[in-house]
Amino acid sequence: MNKFLEIKNRIKPFKKKITIEGDKSISIRWALLASQSKEKSIATNILRSEDILSTLNSLRKLGVKVKLTKKNCEIRGLGLNGFNSKNVVLNAGNSGTFGRLILGLLTHTKFQTKIIGDKSLSKRDFTRVIIPLKKFGANFLSSSGKLPITIMGTTNPKPIKYIESKGSAQVKSSIMLAALNTKGTTTIKAKKSRNHTELFFKYLKIPMKISKKKNYDLIKINGLRKIKKLNYKIPSDISSSAFFIVLTILSNNSKLIIKNVNINPSRTGILKILNLMNIKVKIQNAKNYKGEKIADLCVSSQKNIKPINCPEHLNSASIDEFLLIFLLAARAKGVSYFKNLSELNEKESPRLIWGSKILNLMGIKNVITKSSIKIFGNPDLKINKKITIKNFLKDHRVFMTSIIAALTFGGEWKISDKDSINTSFPSFMSKIKELGVNI
Repeated sequence: MNKFLEIKNRIKPFKKKITIEGDKSISIRWALLASQSKEKSIATNILRSEDILSTLNSLRKLGVKVKLTKKNCEIRGLGLNGFNSKNVVLNAGNSGTFGRLILGLLTHTKFQTKIIGDKSLSKRDFTRVIIPLKKFGANFLSSSGKLPITIMGTTNPKPIKYIESKGSAQVKSSIMLAALNTKGTTTIKAKKSRNHTELFFKYLKIPMKISKKKNYDLIKINGLRKIKKLNYKIPSDISSSAFFIVLTILSNNSKLIIKNVNINPSRTGILKILNLMNIKVKIQNAKNYKGEKIADLCVSSQKNIKPINCPEHLNSASIDEFLLIFLLAARAKGVSYFKNLSELNEKESPRLIWGSKILNLMGIKNVITKSSIKIFGNPDLKINKKITIKNFLKDHRVFMTSIIAALTFGGEWKISDKDSINTSFPSFMSKIKELGVNI
C-alpha cells in the first residue's frame, strides 16, 4: 500500500463551517479519572484515535470495565488504588500523555506493571516523571529513563514536595494523580502549563488549593478521597483546530467557522500569538462547561502578517502549534524570533529541528539553535519545486503541517506515513476534503 500522499495543487477559496473531533488531552484525562471512580462515567464526543484506544485498552488490562459505542464511551472504574491485574504489560502506543500519567496512578499498585510504546515514544524522556514518583515510594526499572519501563508501586506512599520547572503538564498531572492515593498533602510548585487536570479535580471536588503566582502555580492536594462519577461532553480540540485556522489564514479569499472548540486559556497561546502577528480570530458563542471554556472560532484569510519576537511566556500554551506558527512566520514581512523552545524536541519527533527542515525545503531562510529559531519571512513566496517529507518518526503534526504548507504555498509535495494521523486526528483528511480539496 502506498503510504505517501501527493499534493500538486493549492487549495481553492472556501467558506465553510466544520466541527473537529474531541480534545485528546481531555479525552485521556477523563478516561484515567473515570477509572478511579466506582460509579459508571459516560463521555460523549471522545476522540477515537489510536492514542485514546491505547488508553482504553490499557485500562481494560488493569481490570476496568470499558464500553465504547458509536455514541459514547462508558467506564466503570475500580475506585482509588483499585487496579487489580498482576504483572500486566500496557502498550501506550504513541501517547506520551497516557504513558506518563498512568505511571502516577500506578504509583500505589501492589503488583509489577510494564509500560511499552512505539518507536517514537520509546525515544522520549520518562525520567521527568520517574524522579518525582520515586519520591512517593515507587520503584522503577528502565534503561536510561526510556520505555520500556517497569513500575512496582508502594503500599505506603508518602506525600511529596516537588518543583516542576519544565512547564510540562504531563509531569504535573502525573504527580497530581499519584497524590490522589496518598495520605497527607502533596505540594507542587509548577511552571505554568495547561490546566485540564486541575479543572477536573476542581469539578470532582478533590481537596485542592491553587495559589497562582506570576511564573508558577503552587498546587496542594490532599489524597485518600473517593471520586464521584464523571459524565462529560468533550469539546473539540484546539490543537487540531489550529491546522484549519492556519490553513484558512494562508489561503486566498477564505473564511471558516469551527464549532465548539476548547479555548482553555492554558491552551490558547496560538490565539495570542496570532493577535501579535496582526491576525484576528473571532470568538463567538463562548460558554463555560464544567470549568472549561468553549466557543466557536471564526477566521478569515490574512495577507498582511506581521513578524513576531514571540514572548516566552506563551510557549507552554502553544507548544503543540509551533510548527504551524512557523508557517505563518514564513509568510510574514520581516524576521520572526522564537526562543526557549527546547521542549519542542522532546515531542514525538524533534519538532524544532523538523520545523527548520520544512522551512529550508520551502526556501525560507532560518537560523536554528538547540532552543531557538529565527525565521526570515517572505510574503511573496510561491513554491514551484518538488518537496519530499519523510523519516519524521511518523509524527502526526509534522505530517499535517506539511499538508497545510503544500496546500497554501504551492509546489509538488510527497509526504510519507499518511497513517500517522491515526494517533491523534484520524478524521483530518476527511475534514480537508470538506473544504473542497480532492486528495
